Order: sequence, then C-alpha cells, then structure tokens
Amino acid sequence: MKHELIFGNTVLTVDDHGAEVVSMKKKGVEYVWSGDSAYWGRHAPVLFPFVGQVRGGHYRYRGVDYKMGQHGFARDSEFALVEENANSLTFVLAANDETKKKYPFDFQLFITYTLSEDGENEEDTVLTVTWKVMNTDLKPMYFSIGGHPAFMCPVAGMGDWPDYRIFFSKEGQPLASITYRPITDGGNVGNETKTEALADGKITPTDELFAGDALILENDQADHIGLVDQNGVEYLKVDFHTPLVGVWSPVGKHAPFICIEPWYGRTDRVDFTGTLEERDYTNTLAPGEVFDKSFTVTV
Repeated sequence: MKHELIFGNTVLTVDDHGAEVVSMKKKGVEYVWSGDSAYWGRHAPVLFPFVGQVRGGHYRYRGVDYKMGQHGFARDSEFALVEENANSLTFVLAANDETKKKYPFDFQLFITYTLSEDGENEEDTVLTVTWKVMNTDLKPMYFSIGGHPAFMCPVAGMGDWPDYRIFFSKEGQPLASITYRPITDGGNVGNETKTEALADGKITPTDELFAGDALILENDQADHIGLVDQNGVEYLKVDFHTPLVGVWSPVGKHAPFICIEPWYGRTDRVDFTGTLEERDYTNTLAPGEVFDKSFTVTV
C-alpha cells in the first residue's frame, strides 16, 4: 500500500514495501526516479542490516555461516505504518522468524519521513529521513544501515548529463577533489583508491565516471552533495553526517538518474575474512540501546 504526504506544493509517496519513497513531486516536477526496470527497478531503498555485499554472499557470527544478499533484507520487507501526522509518516519493521534465519538478532527498525520548510529559504521543501534502530535482543547487535535514493538527472526532461554537475562540499566549503574506492566484479571494494579533481566542488556526470560502479567516499570527506542543472542552479541537495557516502548510476546505461547515498556501513573488502563483528564500519548496539540518525533532501 502507498501513502501520500502533502506539504504545501510538495507530495511525497511512500510504499509499505521497504518503507521506500517512490515519488517526491514539487509543483508537479518529479525528483525521485520512476523505478523503470530498463535502468533500475527501485526508487530509494533503505539498506539494512547490511550496506553492499558481504564477501562471498555469506557472513560468520558465533561460528555459524549465514547467507545474505546485497544490501540486506529491509528493502524487500513489508513495513507497517505506525504513525501518521500532518507532515510525517513513520514505518516499522520488527525481527521475525524469516529475518532471524538470515540475521540472528531481535530488533525494531523505525523509518520516519518528515516534510518541512527550509528555515533559510521558504521556497524550498526539506525531506528529513530518520532511521531509528532498537536492539530488543539480549546480546549486542551488529549492523549497517544506509540510504539509496535515486534522483532525476536530468530533471523535468531538461538537458542531459553533460549539462549537469554533481557538487560536493564539507562544512560549507567546496571540495577540491574526492577520493573513492572502486567496486570489483564481485561487488566488494578493492584496496586501491582513485582521486577525481573537482572544479569549485563540481564534476560532470559521465559514463566513464561510473564505469567502476559506485563512488564510495570514506572518512567523512563530504557532508553535502547536490545536483546542479544546466542553468547553474543546485536543484537538489542532500545533507548528511555519515562516515561514508556513495554516488551511483548504473554502469554503462547512461541512466537519467543519480543516486546520492548516505551510509553507516559499506560492502566488504575483497580480502576480508573476518566475522560479523569485525566488518569495516559496523555499528554496535548493546541490548536496549537505540541508534537514531537522519539525513535531509532539499528541493
């Protein structure tokens, strides 16, 4: 079932399936990818309890091997709408018999979407995405979580990639360059890095840029990524305080969207052989603890 949230001139649509945003329209202009499977059949999935690929398609915890697909299972799970207000929707997914076959922890995952006015520019609409993970187990819980929202580029059918730019900044200052790890054929990251120079924080999206799959920026390199149109206007902004962020468009498809993905977690390294507890960037929750984080999208 789909749910609509209307705030001024903005309409947000969220599906119970995956608690996934499937549309965000402002003044009739769509900003979220349609989910056309010719390019990529999703819109803005939530990645939990893993981000990316566990090496070999399985992980070890307390001596047991568990199979796990890419990005975990939340994106393919049915959530329940538990709270609806004038400007927010909250969904929950709780551990069940099926999830515990893949992930042996009791948990509750709450996802809240809130629409509000930008305090600095009343013309702008801000979508706040909040993740709240509760450890309802009697043992420590290890997990990753991240967003994978796809945004129209070009927007409103205007222009093409050469006319657009991706803008990176940190603490209000444009970045001079970005450094990232390419993904290998197995879906994991190598130990080498690549660096791309930026012009006043900007780079043009190209097929070559995404030829190595997602650009995975580590070490808090950026806290803001925007999309800039052919008129030099930053028409979409994503703000976050995550240790990693991914930027992606499908390899070789010149797809009309770009994903900006704040992450607390990452796909395994190609040479990783450790346990669940030893994965890079894993988050740990003691019994009864709550992980509460958010990021924003401004249009």
